[in-house]
Amino acid sequence: MPSQFFGLNIAYTGLLANNAALNTTSNNIANVQTEGFSRQQVKQQAASALRVFQTYGCAGAGVETLAIERVRDEFYDGRYWDTNSKVGEYGQKQYYMEQIETYFDDNGVNAGFKTIFDQLMTTGLQELLKDPGSVSTKSQFIGYAGALAEYFNGLAGNLEKLQKDANQEIKLRVDEINSLAGEIATLNKQINTIELTGVNANELRDRRALLVDQLSEIVDVDVTEVPIIDANNPERTTGSNRFMIKIAGGQFLVDGTEYNGLECVARESYERVNQTDVDGLYDVYWANGQKFNLYNQSLGGALRGLMEIRDGNNSENFRGVVTDTGVTPDGAHDTVTVKIGKAYLQDLNKCNLSHTGGKITLGNQEFYYDSWSYERSYDSEGNEQFLYTFTMSGRDKNPARITNDRVGKSAVSGADISYQGVPYYMNQMNEWVRTFSEKFNDILTAGVDSSGEPGIHMFTGDMATSEEQFDFPDGTRYDLFLDKVQEKKEEYMAADPALTEEAALALAKQNTKVTVDVTDDSYYRLTASNFNVLGALVLDPTRLANRYDEGDGVEQTDLLQDLKDLATNKDRMSYRGCNASEFLQCILSDVALNAHRANTFQQSYKDVAGVIDTQRASISGVDEDEEAVNLVKYQNGYNLASKMIQTLTEIYDRLILQTGV
Repeated sequence: MPSQFFGLNIAYTGLLANNAALNTTSNNIANVQTEGFSRQQVKQQAASALRVFQTYGCAGAGVETLAIERVRDEFYDGRYWDTNSKVGEYGQKQYYMEQIETYFDDNGVNAGFKTIFDQLMTTGLQELLKDPGSVSTKSQFIGYAGALAEYFNGLAGNLEKLQKDANQEIKLRVDEINSLAGEIATLNKQINTIELTGVNANELRDRRALLVDQLSEIVDVDVTEVPIIDANNPERTTGSNRFMIKIAGGQFLVDGTEYNGLECVARESYERVNQTDVDGLYDVYWANGQKFNLYNQSLGGALRGLMEIRDGNNSENFRGVVTDTGVTPDGAHDTVTVKIGKAYLQDLNKCNLSHTGGKITLGNQEFYYDSWSYERSYDSEGNEQFLYTFTMSGRDKNPARITNDRVGKSAVSGADISYQGVPYYMNQMNEWVRTFSEKFNDILTAGVDSSGEPGIHMFTGDMATSEEQFDFPDGTRYDLFLDKVQEKKEEYMAADPALTEEAALALAKQNTKVTVDVTDDSYYRLTASNFNVLGALVLDPTRLANRYDEGDGVEQTDLLQDLKDLATNKDRMSYRGCNASEFLQCILSDVALNAHRANTFQQSYKDVAGVIDTQRASISGVDEDEEAVNLVKYQNGYNLASKMIQTLTEIYDRLILQTGV
């Protein structure tokens, strides 16, 4: 049988429960504008009934206040983090692609490619055609050529600066990841310390979730929280949890109270990936020394966007198959010969392989190389082949020797990045500059100037280490390889009339080979950055060729007509299936497509993230109207409990003071 004060105790539990609910409502209202705050509610249940051994069985014992819990849906958190990662990625692409679009734009305000190219190939040539022997007209034409070179120099400089900016932002983002990971690990320790006592660390959990929100915009996150079990008694819950964050496809960043930091290490000059890369690009490593794979397909967030802008090569990295290994003539260095099949590697004008040394992966092992050479020839079966021979670095960089077991294995340099970033656009400019210069110079050197002297190059490149310029000798002209085969065939047939055409061609194929070393003055050395007009022509414009035959008069313009035809005739120069003058359309189509894609996806994912965040806020956010209703509800409950205590007080007063003797 319960005591006479049983009802007072029941009323007291109601008073405590409603008081806790009122305090929780007050806390919710106070944090209505607090970022990341989750609405809290009091968890309560009916107290265990008391057996009173009466006919009605058990009597209710009031209410128990179990905990104050945050209202949070982990499903929406996960969806938000996944989408926020895409928002961060495309936000970076949108920002940088807008700048690239501005650089290439030819809107009539700032002189772009079409304006400058038309000045050279239309205005300049028209004036030259009127008076081919005029020194002033030739000087003006050379000036227009210089303006074209300056345009590409400036454009390359802008893209190099953009690559530097993206590279520096990668470092800032890595530092931000470390800061967030360290704070999350500290919060994990504080949360477990509190929750071991059986109390929910609601505010600390909100702070941690907000940090994960911020982290998810920088890099993809995979969050897992599992309870820590007592090894001696698996059925016992300890109250603590193991909170883990994985990034970049499953690599641990945070594990409980520990985190694995990241650091950026600048590449040395001999670790350059692309010919056009600026110095000091960062590779990312874990604090324990293991390399962080920045090119992981699972990488997301702003870090992925920055990586693709900085290193995106449209999947045009170097790759082939090892066909031979050997040593240099002095025996000091190993060599590796790689056969390639990709069209963009067969044409040296499209090659963007580093000219200062780099890394190459043979099979599954990474090696350093110092230099390379390109060979175009025929194999023993008469099939045309394209080979790259790498001269490997010494024992200081490559402790292991290159052995024959590498033959037949893949050879890869750089990452396969399916995005058109700065290296892609730099390489596109290089390809156009090299091809246009080749064709333009070939026409000029086939003719003579006004004095009957052989024509000289107009376009060349400035050497980085001296004030000299490249010569582009015929021996490095791999593009004339098939012409050389035909010439050699004709030589064999002239030397031996008994030879059939097929036999002469077979001999020519066996004995014709073009080799271009990376240090040679080939057109590969010409880039948009060092593109320039030959200094001899600037000093003496009369050296500019204007006709083919020395016997023709100075008014002959056949050579100049061919130069004019070069701008629009795809048979003379083809760039991506277009003529020389359509360079800008080709590039702008790439830029516009990528910019539009970045804008569309960034806005789309931002909208989706906003919807998910709204859904999340509808569950965990503080609603002022709802809290106002709760305030009235819990106030009434508190008042009724107080009224119950007042009523029982009167009963006890009558019972104790007015009953009995």
